[in-house]
Amino acid sequence: MEKLLLLGDEAVAQGAIDGGMSGMYAYPGTPSTEIMEYVQKSRIAKERNIHRRWSTNEKTAMEAALGMSYAGKRAMIAMKHVGLNVAADVFINSAITGVNGGMVIAVADDPSMHSSQNEQDSRFYGKFAQIPVLEPSNQQEAYDMAYESFDLSEKFGVPVLIRLTTRLSHSRSGVKTSALKEENKITFPEDPIQFVLLPFNARKRYQILLDKQSGFKETSEESKYNIYYDGEDKSIGIITSGIAYNYLMENYPGRICPHPVLKIGQYPLPYSKVEKIDKECDKLLIIEEGYPFIEEMLRGFLDKENRVMGRLDGTLQRAGELNPNIVAAALGKVNGENIKIPEIVANRPPQFCPGCAHKDVYDALNETMKEYGSQKVFSDIGCYTLGALPPYNAIHSCVDMGASITMAKGAADAGVKHVVAVIGDSTFTHSGMTALLDAVLENSPITVVISDNSTIAMTGGQESAATGHLEKICEGVGVQSDHIRVVTPLRRYHDEIVQVLKEEIEYEGISVVIPRRECVQTAASKRKAEKAGKAKLKTV
Repeated sequence: MEKLLLLGDEAVAQGAIDGGMSGMYAYPGTPSTEIMEYVQKSRIAKERNIHRRWSTNEKTAMEAALGMSYAGKRAMIAMKHVGLNVAADVFINSAITGVNGGMVIAVADDPSMHSSQNEQDSRFYGKFAQIPVLEPSNQQEAYDMAYESFDLSEKFGVPVLIRLTTRLSHSRSGVKTSALKEENKITFPEDPIQFVLLPFNARKRYQILLDKQSGFKETSEESKYNIYYDGEDKSIGIITSGIAYNYLMENYPGRICPHPVLKIGQYPLPYSKVEKIDKECDKLLIIEEGYPFIEEMLRGFLDKENRVMGRLDGTLQRAGELNPNIVAAALGKVNGENIKIPEIVANRPPQFCPGCAHKDVYDALNETMKEYGSQKVFSDIGCYTLGALPPYNAIHSCVDMGASITMAKGAADAGVKHVVAVIGDSTFTHSGMTALLDAVLENSPITVVISDNSTIAMTGGQESAATGHLEKICEGVGVQSDHIRVVTPLRRYHDEIVQVLKEEIEYEGISVVIPRRECVQTAASKRKAEKAGKAKLKTV
């Protein structure tokens, strides 16, 4: 243990390093920039070879961190508040996939917009995602929360958000450090489709997240960061959080406030402590930096007559769609009988179209990966996501647009060998190019399979921006031309495709394989249109 003089940002970085972090991912933005810069300069980070390169944007940073978490190691992501808007897709979905290794998001808000477009409050994002949120009031708490948050993340299997503000991020104080923890070893998720957010699995994962909410609340009630300080003058009770607690205490000599004070440092709100201060005091003053986050929740929570009913108290179900029968039950009416589905009607899960090129891609990929081990193929959103289902069971993630490449990169950063990303041509131009750039900048040893069916097939066959451009894009981003391979996904070329995949998977750097064959549905539509056009000409 030693004592260091640190900025709030630096305290978070040091806490994460000492807490066993293996990867730091970030995009620069005031007031969060110093978190990554501190890790980059850290002797321990250098000795441990902690990943600490800047990412192309906040979205790719969080996806790569999620990939490292997938591989069982601990990762932190740092950004400013508006950066969380960029990463919102993967952020919200990562709460549903859950994590394997601990994953912590450090977000620095900027009240008064000293260097920002707005002063949004990231606590709302944490509440929206329904994950634990930590809010330090000083540099020591910033260190301790970063140090302990990986354990909290792994305890519940969800990401954890640490919310900072400008004054805390950029002011210094003495910080006592704790013992350096060992890094996690590589482990894969017990559930091989935990990270596949196809609807059937996403519904299950969302229910798992809902089931964890009571545990979050219990932990918050017991948290050492939620403290009730008694006071003699109960004409007013004060509920405060984060840096605002210091602004309160600076008004009293010796930092002794005559009023009861509830200091909040961990969310969800500790409602038993809120009830205590509410019962003891005539009025409540809420002092918080940023939006009226606590205040809005209390205005709904302090409903003495229990007049509010709905999804929170169980009157209506928390997850899934409503229907007239559910509403009838909530109204106290006799619940009508649900119409039973005849047994003859079988459940029909989605499946590849007959003749789909993706089937040939997965046949070749599955044969190839037998040599390299399971659970090393990350995927994306598109028709090819059906490769997660039997009989293929070929992919192990589907989180958000473009995440396949950056999650594969993060797993490779964690030390996983022979990692593959599968992405469609349209998804690649939508959100995969920046992810590929991250991999190029570090020459990550991953193979990106861009399954090119020359259309946006899943949504009806719209024109793909990638058509005719994929090789040039990949080469322009920086992939070496001799490691951009184009194959034709047909059964008669199966052995050739397997050989190409093996060669590129064994290459110690970034490579791209493009299986190219037009979608059978759009090809059929074109032939039908051409046939109709010729018939029309004959009749003229």
